[in-house]
Amino acid sequence: MTDRRIVFVVFDGFQPLDLTGPHEVFHSAGGYACEVMAARAGPVRSVSGLVVHAEHGVTDLDPAGTDTLVVVGGRGVDRAREDESLVAWVATAAAAARRVASVCSGVFLLADAGLLDGRRVTTHWAREEQLAREHPEVRADCDPIFVRDGRVWTSAGVTAGMDLALALVEDDLGRDVAHEVARRLVLFLRRPGGQSQFSVALWSRQPATHPVRAAVGAIHADPGARHDIAGLAAHAGLSPRHLQRRFTAELGVPPAAYVERVRVEAARRALTGGDEPLEAIARRCGFVTAETLRRTFHRRLGVAPSDYRARFRSTTGALAGLADLSEEGTSP
Repeated sequence: MTDRRIVFVVFDGFQPLDLTGPHEVFHSAGGYACEVMAARAGPVRSVSGLVVHAEHGVTDLDPAGTDTLVVVGGRGVDRAREDESLVAWVATAAAAARRVASVCSGVFLLADAGLLDGRRVTTHWAREEQLAREHPEVRADCDPIFVRDGRVWTSAGVTAGMDLALALVEDDLGRDVAHEVARRLVLFLRRPGGQSQFSVALWSRQPATHPVRAAVGAIHADPGARHDIAGLAAHAGLSPRHLQRRFTAELGVPPAAYVERVRVEAARRALTGGDEPLEAIARRCGFVTAETLRRTFHRRLGVAPSDYRARFRSTTGALAGLADLSEEGTSP
């Protein structure tokens, strides 16, 4: 059987792992012929300084015969989007390909090529606002690690390209092959949770007026306090109904939802910064019970608090925990 032809599109300032991660997944699976192309054949410098050789350029690579087109991302994507010949080649190749994919901000090249109108897509969480602003015709959902909408597959940033490639392998060759590749490369076949477990707190606009700033300040000062609408209205010097309207208009979310998000952020910091028991974190951050914290955490981040702590716990906190165990074992 003829190998499936995978064409990676790169550009100056691309993110190297967006290329090398999926490339390694396809190579490990077997049955794929991977090629790298750019605006011009020759050396292409990544954002980190790694130089790769693009075998092809837009003038010498026939887009026909491409099975899967994969456009990588990186800081250089915005400049690459200005190259009309590259965007046109992507559009032509995508029309002929069985399947089209992007990693991270590579989604912008697909969008500029007119390939994503009306489709649900994802990208790196830090690029969500830009994608929604520049391409309102696209339905951006930046919590999933990857999204499939018909023959178009898009993924979040950097390592998420490997999650995407594994899903493509599974779609082509079956779960057993994908599982074996994941084992060999020490990857999750299905990574738990979404991008929100990795992002920092950039989910809210800033308040525009002093009353709403006063309410927001009270929430951040003590996430574990009661923070019902009457109490927040007292901080703001407004009626509860007036605050509800102003708060939602200025921040894009109602007060109760904002409070919950701040509490989740506080719990995330507590989980990764030390060994405080889950019950104590729940009480201090306003969840009252550990079970409420677990349910809220899973609903918002797609992962359990204990798993989040194990995955993101700081080196300092982990070493402190080991030191405590050592002292317990050697004390008289």
